[in-house]
Amino acid sequence: MVAVLTLLTLADARFDLQGVLLAMASGALASGLGYAIWYMALPGLQNVQAAVVQLTVPVIAAAGGVVFAGELIDQRLIVASLLVLGGVLCVF
Repeated sequence: MVAVLTLLTLADARFDLQGVLLAMASGALASGLGYAIWYMALPGLQNVQAAVVQLTVPVIAAAGGVVFAGELIDQRLIVASLLVLGGVLCVF
């Protein structure tokens, strides 16, 4: 589906140096740093703990959206975050 949508919208795509560099930084640096931190923490976690801790990633991403992209903290975000974190807490 992504390939079809890409082909349909490719004519409208615009590439500039800043956009390409930001995409590369986001993909390489941010992801690389995240994986480095995760694999440093992983040896201190049991298998079930590691699996459950990964479920907090959407909450962390939402917090990043609030801090870095000016996303609004609304009732839906709060309720969803509390549900996710509550589910994680039930395992520990």
